[in-house]
Amino acid sequence: MSKAPEPIALPVTAVTCLEDRAHIERATVLDLAAGVQRLRLGPVSALAVDRTLHAELIADHPATVLDVRIVRDWTPRGPLPSADHDSALRHRVHALEEERIALGQRRDRLHARLDLLGRLTTDLLREIGEGAGHGEIEGPRWARELDRMDHERDSYGEQLRAVEARLAALAVELGEAQRAMDLSEEESAELVGHIELTVESAVAAPVGLRLSHLTPCALWRPAYRAVLDGDSLTLETDAMVWQRTGEDWSDVRLTLSTARSALATDPPRLVEDRLTLEDRSAAERRTVDVELREEEIGDLGPSPVLGLPGVDDGGEARVLHSHAPVSVPADGRAHRVPLSVFTTAAGSEYACSPELSPLVTQVVRFDNLSGHALLAGPVDLVRDSGFSGRGTLAFTAPGAPVELAFGSSDDHRVVRETEESHGTAGITQRTVVTRTVRLHLSRFSPPGAQGERVVVLRERIPVSEVSAVHVRLREEACSPAPDVVDAEGIARWDVALPPGGRRTVTLVYELSASAKVTGL
Repeated sequence: MSKAPEPIALPVTAVTCLEDRAHIERATVLDLAAGVQRLRLGPVSALAVDRTLHAELIADHPATVLDVRIVRDWTPRGPLPSADHDSALRHRVHALEEERIALGQRRDRLHARLDLLGRLTTDLLREIGEGAGHGEIEGPRWARELDRMDHERDSYGEQLRAVEARLAALAVELGEAQRAMDLSEEESAELVGHIELTVESAVAAPVGLRLSHLTPCALWRPAYRAVLDGDSLTLETDAMVWQRTGEDWSDVRLTLSTARSALATDPPRLVEDRLTLEDRSAAERRTVDVELREEEIGDLGPSPVLGLPGVDDGGEARVLHSHAPVSVPADGRAHRVPLSVFTTAAGSEYACSPELSPLVTQVVRFDNLSGHALLAGPVDLVRDSGFSGRGTLAFTAPGAPVELAFGSSDDHRVVRETEESHGTAGITQRTVVTRTVRLHLSRFSPPGAQGERVVVLRERIPVSEVSAVHVRLREEACSPAPDVVDAEGIARWDVALPPGGRRTVTLVYELSASAKVTGL
């Protein structure tokens, strides 16, 4: 069984990015010899999930994968840049090291000179002793030689103390520079994975290898860009992709999926739920307890989740594809990948719901002609004046209508006033609550503005769910009467305002309840 000395490159060819991980596919061609052999491929990301590793051989002759596994080890990172591209800090460290070497050599020379002077002094003192014993007196010469040696020893000793002081200071400075360089430039070893593949081939021939596995630290979210140009709207669908898997994706086929492979698939546990009946008391039979509550009109898609939003796919896994090869570096930053774009006719209106907000907003409606579902996500809004803000696009099925708000109109003001009166009607002693809502709408146009602008006002009327409470719109008291009142109790007016115009809209409705109703 043979083993290749050098790893065989195993590039990433396709990526399926899920909501919080990625499915990586790799492909290469192996030149196999006849028999059993062990190959080393890679490097690959050390974050690859071992139990998801799958290898498959593609060949015209019998070839089998006997074993595949991932092996991880700590590998030093590549060499630092050349001297021409070194930083100022690295040049400073180099200069300090050269100075330290030069000072060390000078210290050694000074030590040698002082040692030589010490031996010369010893020889001179021995000569003085021997000469004095033999009666040879050379006092002036001996004094002159001793003074010269003492002077040189003092001079060289002072130079040695200066060199040693500089070496001590240099050691401190060099240590600080080394620590700074270690923190700023030096990179620690990285954990690198390799694939060990054991295969058996009947004949010596090239075969194709396809290997796949899951990798964490990768995710994607949808993003949009809506450009409004008159009566047409262009919607660009993009994917924001983040990945820090430890290896770059270069020119890969990118697929985006909303499948949640991490969710548990166990069915919910069944628990006992008991229902009991109780007789109502006499007081409960005589009264009907009601309350006013607000109900949000449901739409397609699940309820929103607080915090970091996931991919809202309407409860069904969706798959999107990039039409061109994509490169995503492993830097952990967001990279925008275009998916689709379409242009369609769009209708717009200036709408206001004064009970919720006093702003008049331009609302654009169009159909989803992208050919795929639009997942919930942020949308950049662009119109004639340029970038106008950012909104949110809800989940929209293919061909379904889409509604986008392109920001408020600053030249409109709406003021809302409410009045309420209580009374009793006739012999039946029914309680009657009359509510009056006045909406004051103004348009402050710049000089030279022409033409009327239609503003759609919406105000809600309560909808009764019990027969004991009746809601009636008093059209004779409304000024003007609503153009439309839908089944959800939303009254609508189309108000035309000329430049600098003002209008007041009045809505009056009654809530009548029998005497046994409480809670109004």
